[in-house]
Amino acid sequence: MSVRTSLFLRLGLTASLLALPALSGCGLLDADDANASSKEGAAPGRLSGSVAVDGSSTVAPLTRAAAESFEKKNPGVIVSVEDNGTGAGFEAFCAGETDMSDASRPAKDEEKLDCAQNDIALREFTVANDALTVVVHKDNDWVDCLTTKQLKRIWEPGSTVRNWHDIDPAFPDQPLDLFGPGTDSGTFDYFTAEINGEEKASRSDFTPSEDDNVLVQGVSASAGGLGYFGYTYYEENADHLKALRIDAGKGCVAPSATSVQSGGYPLGRPLFIYPSTASLARPEVLAFVEFYVDNHAKIAERAKYIPLSPKQEDGLRAALGRLKRTHEE
Repeated sequence: MSVRTSLFLRLGLTASLLALPALSGCGLLDADDANASSKEGAAPGRLSGSVAVDGSSTVAPLTRAAAESFEKKNPGVIVSVEDNGTGAGFEAFCAGETDMSDASRPAKDEEKLDCAQNDIALREFTVANDALTVVVHKDNDWVDCLTTKQLKRIWEPGSTVRNWHDIDPAFPDQPLDLFGPGTDSGTFDYFTAEINGEEKASRSDFTPSEDDNVLVQGVSASAGGLGYFGYTYYEENADHLKALRIDAGKGCVAPSATSVQSGGYPLGRPLFIYPSTASLARPEVLAFVEFYVDNHAKIAERAKYIPLSPKQEDGLRAALGRLKRTHEE
């Protein structure tokens, strides 16, 4: 199979792929969360209404986990979470269509300006970390580590790398099938900036999808497959994938909580939520954001995300303190 995806893959995967176990997106939190201690929020209240969220597919499983636990305590509130990508999420948010935006990168200046032009103010909260993970087929036995220079040769605009042998003569004569996030994805923005030196600068002959599960399935089905997405999606599907170590000039480093929190993993990054100031004036939205931020560590642990570092934790506490003081005045 060539790098350019066949019509077969573009139209959907075969029934054999459907036989794979259910793919990523974390499940419900433990049932006893409904009776959790006061450290996870107040007892079930009389809140009602809805909270609309859209944005990053990387952050979506974390927000869904927070929403599921919050709804157990507040059955009168419905939290809907879409995952159309960071860029598309900000478009909807700045148009006033959602209450909160999930993002796998910081909001851009132009996005903040778009929001301001519609009188929408946003607040930033860092809720977890991610190790952007480069993966190959689980049976790939010729590569364990790639350098950032090799990744650039693979993914840069105009790349002619179409075979594993093109990357390294020691690799086999095996066609290379590439899978990556779509252009609305914050993960695409982050990866292209870090690897190619310019946001959105990338070769175009790969299989793109805003749905990370499609990328998981694509790499899982191709002996020569290579792709990238958030660490949680790798962990959820580790039986079908192999994560590569990355060398940015200081040796090969595997994606992990330790390597991300220490700053040693070259593709570690923070994850964000952005509620709007106007939506925070509604009790159900404010309660959800406070619950999410207050319990971020437990939510991250159960959803298999990388928790904040102590320094990030201090910053989040300060941000939450400012939010609470604003709404107490």
